[in-house]
Amino acid sequence: NRRRQTSLLLFLARWCAQVQVPGIMTRQISDTRIVSSQPLLNPWVLAQEIPATDSIAAFIGSARDEIAEILRGNDKRQLVIIGPCSVHDPKALLEFGQRLKEFEASVKDALFLVLRVYFEKPRTVAGWKGLINDPDLDGSFRVNKGLKLARQVLRDVAELGLAAASEFLDTTLGQYYADLVSFGAIGARTVESQVHRELASGLSMPVGFKNATSGEVSVAIDAIRSARESHRFPSLTREGTPAILQASGNPDCYLILRGGAQSGPNYHAADVNAAVEKMKQAGVTPGLLVDCSHGNSSKDHEKQGLVIADVCNQIKHEQHGIRGVMLESHLRSGNQAIDTLHSLTYGQSVTDACLALDDTLPLLDQLAETVRATR
Repeated sequence: NRRRQTSLLLFLARWCAQVQVPGIMTRQISDTRIVSSQPLLNPWVLAQEIPATDSIAAFIGSARDEIAEILRGNDKRQLVIIGPCSVHDPKALLEFGQRLKEFEASVKDALFLVLRVYFEKPRTVAGWKGLINDPDLDGSFRVNKGLKLARQVLRDVAELGLAAASEFLDTTLGQYYADLVSFGAIGARTVESQVHRELASGLSMPVGFKNATSGEVSVAIDAIRSARESHRFPSLTREGTPAILQASGNPDCYLILRGGAQSGPNYHAADVNAAVEKMKQAGVTPGLLVDCSHGNSSKDHEKQGLVIADVCNQIKHEQHGIRGVMLESHLRSGNQAIDTLHSLTYGQSVTDACLALDDTLPLLDQLAETVRATR
């Protein structure tokens, strides 16, 4: 019935725009470049279809608390956000998660592992925009299917006993799955965006802001300061109703160093020291994460191990500002093009190249040993 009503309203709107009434302007001036529209799934309906059980809610709430304590410096473990650059095959992601969960027992005293579950990909010009936008990877853009897949994946990850991290790109889609996310990220391309700072101020989990693509760190620190404040902004309620939301402000926002296109890597001791000092001067918690990929690896996934080694050395020399790392890793090393859709290699990224899980786990052992030794 809702679909029929929506279709009827669209038909009437188009008919009214085209009908000629004497004395009334007949030229269409609205939606002149919109070629089609579809009803969007209601977030409350999706949450009823794929609910967060009481046990899952308790797990996610506890994971958020533990992550916050690590980033505040009260818990001496290191936060590790690890997983594929983006999710394109839920089955492969869950296999990665299962193996990560099995490994977790050997390092849980020193590391808190969070699975990277990214559904949206910001593009410099054009390209595949992620599982939500185009779940079939074929340009069919079945967004409602993508939203269902995203929520199901996050619930499956929680049922594995793993916390999930995700980047929030579209400022309204979070209502469909944010309750299943334990750590949120605002990317380098959106860190200067006011609406993303407002969004972060209302998110119910700790949030990391990446430095700008240029390598500029101050904009991310400004974003942290902004997200701590109360904001009012238009969005959707959990019931799917357009509304002006008032956020109380998010006190758990932190810096992510990811290097820059112009400035190069920024994970070395001098860069970390400078970032920590800037955070102190700005009055924000001097805790940060080091992204081992992107600009810090110079876009070479194999160099993530060099970043981990440097981070470990800094921790040994009592650099307490580093509270965690991010790693791009998948079942298989490297990446592949989507134009080979019918012959995709299982467990290999279709966006940024990733380090193979078998090569990543020894790096986590190295980090865990460093944490144990310094404690």
